[in-house]
Amino acid sequence: MKKTQVLFAHCAVITTVLCHSHGKVIIIVESSRVIKLWREINYMGKKLTRFAWSLAAVVGLIAPSAQALSESVGEEGINARVLHAAPYNLSGFKIAIGQVEIGRPGKFGLDKGISGNLALPLGGVFELNVKASSNIYVDNHASMVAAVMVSGDKRLRGVAPGARLYSSAVGELKTGGQAEECLASVHIALQNGGDVRAINFSFGESLERDSRENPTLDGNALLTQCIDWSARVHDSLYVIAGNQGGGGIPIPTDQYNGIIAAYTTKREGQFKKIDFANLSAFPEGIGRRLIKREINVGPRRAVNLVAPGSKINLYQLDGKVSAVSGTSFAAPHITGTVALLQEFGDRQLQASTQNWSQDSRRHEVMKVILLNSADKIQDSGDGKLLGMSRTIFSKNNQTWLDSDAFLDDKIPLDLQMGTGQLNAFRAYEQFSAGQWSPGLVPVMGWNYDSLSAYGYHDYIIEQPLAKGSFAGITLAWDRLVELEDSNHNGEYDVGETFRDRGLNNLDIHLIPVEENSTLWSACSSVSEDDSVEHIFCPIPTSGRYKIRVRYLTQKNESIQPYALAWWTFPRH
Repeated sequence: MKKTQVLFAHCAVITTVLCHSHGKVIIIVESSRVIKLWREINYMGKKLTRFAWSLAAVVGLIAPSAQALSESVGEEGINARVLHAAPYNLSGFKIAIGQVEIGRPGKFGLDKGISGNLALPLGGVFELNVKASSNIYVDNHASMVAAVMVSGDKRLRGVAPGARLYSSAVGELKTGGQAEECLASVHIALQNGGDVRAINFSFGESLERDSRENPTLDGNALLTQCIDWSARVHDSLYVIAGNQGGGGIPIPTDQYNGIIAAYTTKREGQFKKIDFANLSAFPEGIGRRLIKREINVGPRRAVNLVAPGSKINLYQLDGKVSAVSGTSFAAPHITGTVALLQEFGDRQLQASTQNWSQDSRRHEVMKVILLNSADKIQDSGDGKLLGMSRTIFSKNNQTWLDSDAFLDDKIPLDLQMGTGQLNAFRAYEQFSAGQWSPGLVPVMGWNYDSLSAYGYHDYIIEQPLAKGSFAGITLAWDRLVELEDSNHNGEYDVGETFRDRGLNNLDIHLIPVEENSTLWSACSSVSEDDSVEHIFCPIPTSGRYKIRVRYLTQKNESIQPYALAWWTFPRH
């Protein structure tokens, strides 16, 4: 047997040999912690030399009665089921989202032998930037990732079963790589008339395949720059599955303009513990040299948000149900949630709702909404912890309040959990608070705006805040990456490159309303390295406060667009 790839998976037990409809998945070794998987996949005579399951571990076949997808999407997980029901009735209806992977999900009517359980609402399937051929590059992993987003099956219903999914398979990579992956990504971003609200990446590239001399995760790989360029130009939120190490596939987890996902496992009936497989801790011990190469260069953190990803039950291509784990399956929970929120946002636009505009479609707005509404610490019921539903624990059982992100103004994100765990219903609450311009604003809201270099905007919270209550504030803006468009056609073509023009530096402060200097800030987030600032801090004294957004350092353009979301608790 030709050995095409070795994968290291972090699982409790693997007991199953899976059969792919067009190839083989063979389990060679079984152990309690690390399992080496050899895969040989043959698609209609074509062999994939790399396979996206390096972000996923197959944990075994299970009885259909155990419905972990229902749990991860439900109250035990991201709490999106409540949005499916009245009075919200959100399913992502007609919202376009995207998927780029090595393979693609099967499409009913195009591909033979597709189970009825996998009749997903696909807007289109492609090979790179052309229409897909029947039965080519169809694989389990892409189908299961797609199902998390859009499955309409009654037993294993996805996050946004009404959304339209556009999926491209990168396919054969012996002669391809990041250029082809960029081409596929841009093609998906241009679907639905160029209106694709979010694009899911449950795969990535190894540093060993990067053509740069001594490559590192510094944001300058071709695919990473492509993602940041596309997010800005095509206004789509890229959701990237985080790296899991063991010779993993970290590119483009060093991007700036999207969201990087890690995954949680269940404890005490809830998804709330960062799984040990996530590569997000400081590199220590025997694997330090390997791990150090697979996390971001410098102080910038590699995780923005976490979501359920352990033992998620999904249909295989043959219709059987399998439990799978990995960041591959956390990311689509986030992508699907974008579809739910965007359906709600479009309803508000159609109804000409006050304090609502087309800015609600911006990828930066979606990013701050999801990050600012994430669960960190369970609220006791008095609302001072902003109604959060659970406490999220790191691998070493610490909470966000134990992290350097809580203690250090220059660190906006926790190393392992970013801002916390996705909560779809809280994201809906944050989003539905509406858009508010600088000036007098309610205790909760969001805005999309722009600042001139060295200027600032103040958002004056109209009600006094309660002492001891927490304020959650998130700011996001884009790194400026431009296409070196050699043929001047306005599109990316294989062979073209990108130019990184750097990241302007913005900060946020929470200041007593009567003060004008940031030296009197009650809380601040002043990272010099990231495109996100995040505050989660207790209010020291009851009273009136204002949020100040500052454009501190100019690296490229003098006008910097940004998105801001805030959630505070008023004094009663």
